[in-house]
This record gives sequence, C-alpha cells and structure tokens, in this order.
Amino acid sequence: MIGKDEIASIIEGYSRDDLRIGVLGSHSALEICRGAKDEGFKTVVVCEKGREKTYANYYRRRIIFGREVGVVDDAIILDKFREILRDDVQLELRSRSTIFIPHRSLCVYVGYRALEDEFRIPMFGNRFLLKVEERDVERNQYYLMEKAGIPHPRIFRDPSEIDGLALVKAPEAARGFERAFFLASSPREFEEKAEDLIRKRALTREGLERAVIEEFIVGAPFNFNFFYSPLTGEVELLGVDTRRQTNLEGIMRLPAPYQVEVLKHMELKTIEVGHIACTVRESLLERAFELAEKLVKAAREEYPPGIIGPFALQSMIIPGPPHEDIVVYDLSVRVPGSPGTKFTPYSENLWGFSMSVGRRIALEIRESLKQDRLLDLLT
Repeated sequence: MIGKDEIASIIEGYSRDDLRIGVLGSHSALEICRGAKDEGFKTVVVCEKGREKTYANYYRRRIIFGREVGVVDDAIILDKFREILRDDVQLELRSRSTIFIPHRSLCVYVGYRALEDEFRIPMFGNRFLLKVEERDVERNQYYLMEKAGIPHPRIFRDPSEIDGLALVKAPEAARGFERAFFLASSPREFEEKAEDLIRKRALTREGLERAVIEEFIVGAPFNFNFFYSPLTGEVELLGVDTRRQTNLEGIMRLPAPYQVEVLKHMELKTIEVGHIACTVRESLLERAFELAEKLVKAAREEYPPGIIGPFALQSMIIPGPPHEDIVVYDLSVRVPGSPGTKFTPYSENLWGFSMSVGRRIALEIRESLKQDRLLDLLT
C-alpha cells in the first residue's frame, strides 16, 4: 500500500513551479485538461493506442491564427492503459512533476488494487476510497450511505426476497466494467430473465452471483455534482445533470405499443453515452447539501482522509408523501464525468463565473501551493 510518507517524498522531488496535471485519455480527460490550462498548469494525457487521436491530434496544444488552442501539452501513448504501471512510464510521469486525477476509466482499466499498491504517482483525492463504488466491497457505497443516513433503494440480499419491482445490476458478459440491467417483480421472474440473458450471452452466471438487486425507485433522475475542499472545509455544488443512455433513449421515444413490440426483438440497454445539464427546484438544494455533507463526514470516518475534491450523488427525486425527497441510488467519489455541469447556474452563483469540475480541481491545487498545503489534497 502506498503511504503518505512515500507520496510526500515524491512531491519533495517535484518542481512546484512546473507541476503538471495528468489524466488517463478517456472519460473526462478533456474537461480536466481544460480546467488545468485555465489555472495555468501544463497537462499530460496517457493514451491507449487506437484511441489516442482525440488527445494527441484534435485537442493537442498548438498555434492557430496566432493564438494558442488545445488543452493537451503532452500525450504518452501506450499499447494498453494498464501499462501506465510500468516503471519507465511512472518514472516519466514523475520526471514531469505530474499530479494524476482519477476518473472512472482509470479505476476500470488499471484496477483499484494496482492504484493502491503500485501506482507511485501523487493522486489528487483519496485513492483508497475509489473502490467503494463496487458492490462486492465490504465497506462499499451502500455501507457508507447507511452509516451517513442517506436514503437509498432497499437492497434484496437474495432473489427469494423480491416482493415488488426490483432492478438487477450485474456485470455485462462482454464488458465487466459496464452493468447489464433488468427488471424483475418476483423470484420466478428473476430466474426466467436471468436464464434468458445468460442464454443470449448478455450475462454470465459468475456475473449474476455478483449482481445487486435493489428496489426500483420511480422518480425524476438528477445527479448532484459536488466538490469538497479540504482547504475551506466546505461542500460546493458545481452542477446538476441527468444521463443519456442507449438504447433506452430510443425505446422511450416510441409509443408504448411499439415499445412492447421492439423489446421482443432486442434487449434493453442502459449504457451511459452522454449527459444533459439541468436544474433542480431551489427548495430541494438544502436537502441535497445535507446529504452531501453527511457523506463527507461518513467517508472521513471510514476511509480517512475521506473525500477530497469532486463527488456525485446519483439520485431520484420522489414525490412523497409527505413531500418530495431525494433517494440516492449510486455514488461517484471521483470526477463524475459530466462536463456539462458548468452550464448549470450553481457554480456561477457561488464563484461569479461558471466553474467546471476540471477547473475547480486545478484551482484547489493552485491555492494549496499558495498555502503550502498540497499534501492535504494528495494520496
């Protein structure tokens, strides 16, 4: 396990006047790089061959019409993302005084254990907290939500417990990091649908054993994207979004009779492919902040130093009674990956201008250098 002393020793050898913001070339790398450039940092993106052009070509830093454009100063191209663990690659990142920003793709392609034990690059945020997003971890997100007193869907420990409409979340057969969803309203329906999906190779029996079965919540989906600053001790709401999912979006656009017909010939997919910036009724904001602050407190107690920087409460707003409330069905404890949140009014209401997640991270790092508190942000 990589300890605080080792990170402090690495930072001691860094050039604090020439720190670079590093990120894996996927997920929300462009937003992170744009924010870094806005705060005067250089950037380095670690790319995988075959999917590097976005960063190494289209958004590389260069001069057009006499002005600097692009956000990627350097691209390191590897055959596979996981090669970032190679000693020579890590040495290259450290030689550039790189602070790495975690997002979902880093967790998926490199792995939680490797990030905790092998990735010797100072990381913004708490690398030991990232794994709580996975359902098969002992002190996972459900544990944290229980401890924090955050409303969340009821969990069915076994298919035999299903006594109403339930949402089953299991790893896809082809891509274990994506989840395959299906609905079931009884133990029998669970077994029938599971067998059908296994037969169609959408699921595996091993994946089904790792499935989470939770109460299906009917409400309006909103993701609250927050930021906790160790420098100020405050929680900030950076923005709100909702998701676009395929092929759910297309099916929802059809009249109900046609939906039934289409679903006879294809499986419902809920893979996130985009985000929509949105707003929420102002009277619900205090409740959202309350839940966020509870999570920060619980995470600090269970995984010290707790949450550092961006996190999100993926939620449903339900009608009550007695009044509307927020039910959280998923947590993100790193960059949530919704670049459109800066187009909602919430960060501007606080800062006076729209603040992206990427820029808020860079601003925190910049201010920590002024206060000589950089290590408070890193693990």
